[in-house]
Amino acid sequence: MSKEEVLLNEDIRFSEVRCIDDDGSTYGIISASEAREFARAKGLDLVCISPSAKPPVCKIMDYGKYRYQLEKKQKEAKKKQKQIDIKEIKLSAQIAQNDINYKVKHAKEFIASGKHVRFKVVLKGRETSDPQLGVAVLNRVREMMEEVAQPEKEPKTEGRFVSWLFVPKR
Repeated sequence: MSKEEVLLNEDIRFSEVRCIDDDGSTYGIISASEAREFARAKGLDLVCISPSAKPPVCKIMDYGKYRYQLEKKQKEAKKKQKQIDIKEIKLSAQIAQNDINYKVKHAKEFIASGKHVRFKVVLKGRETSDPQLGVAVLNRVREMMEEVAQPEKEPKTEGRFVSWLFVPKR
């Protein structure tokens, strides 16, 4: 049974269930057929909310309304998530200092606007055999970025790239 699958009315085939009314009062441990009868009498659904409990817990409620409120909660949670924007700045292992200055100036603007910045050193040809060249360039960048941003973790080498993520200081 998947997480999305919910047992309703006739699908509940347990011999005994702990039954809860829609107002929160409990009927106690009763047979599943008896619980279905209570639900039918109120014109509501019997929903199994905890099938793994001993005995399983079922609640008498309006399933359509329950699903609607669940979806509403999920949408609210999604709205409150903060989307992180990462700007990527590419450098080469043989970059001149004035070019680094120019790219760091742009990175500081991105950091000031609340974005994260990933510096990525592209290694070409024989440079791929020695990723320390890329790390050396990133260390020069780190010294220049220290007052506005902090590096997250250590520089990461992946194939022909060495990258380092900088986040705004708190």
